[in-house]
Amino acid sequence: MSILKVAKLGHPVLREMAKPVVVDQILSSNIQRLIQDLVDTMREYGGVGLAAPQVHESLQIFTVEALGSSRADKAPETPLLVLINPVLTSVSDKVVEDWEGCLSIPDLRGLVPRHQDISVQAYDPRGKIVNLTASGFLARVIQHEHDHLIGKVFLDRMRTFESLAFLNEFNRYWQGNEE
Repeated sequence: MSILKVAKLGHPVLREMAKPVVVDQILSSNIQRLIQDLVDTMREYGGVGLAAPQVHESLQIFTVEALGSSRADKAPETPLLVLINPVLTSVSDKVVEDWEGCLSIPDLRGLVPRHQDISVQAYDPRGKIVNLTASGFLARVIQHEHDHLIGKVFLDRMRTFESLAFLNEFNRYWQGNEE
């Protein structure tokens, strides 16, 4: 399919509330093409997630995937997941702070608090309702991508900017010192 241009911080599409996908349209060629383009773009840029607003499409769709060679920081393997119109619910009060980055905010990393455990109800690419629970890394990525659907970026979730670092400095001073 196509590798799409990724919107960078400052582009208004990243601050908009994305529109729900009309369920009857999920199987349409336009939505199916967008899903494949999201997957191709995410893989091309080495991301573990990508939301439609990040490619200038204000729709409630995102992809998640982390396979061995796609991550330098040894993230747990996560097979491809495509969620449409997701609704997230925290299933515990436990919040964990960990490092995040974003294709729309290249070369920056920061510590972001996220719920450790969540449940998700969404549609899959076939238009079927899926219910899943996620913990740890997968829960973090899903929450990060969901934020893009509500006009937020990881910087908005940081408690303080003291950990905010450019990627080179993160690799030099912080990696290996993760909490």
